[in-house]
Amino acid sequence: MPRIVVLAVIVCVLALAAAVVAFVGGSWLGVPFVLLAALDGNIAFYYLRRHRIRRSRELAART
Repeated sequence: MPRIVVLAVIVCVLALAAAVVAFVGGSWLGVPFVLLAALDGNIAFYYLRRHRIRRSRELAART
């Protein structure tokens, strides 16, 4: 798994935790954290999908 995927997932989890803490505290500051988590989730999905496609093309080229 590419390193950028792991980092994006870590940032996504931390952003979600920050959003929960902000919302529990009664603050609307959690909204940007939710948006950041969504963005990082999309980045992780994109790079993981890209990695899988590239790996399958390499395996197909070998056979």
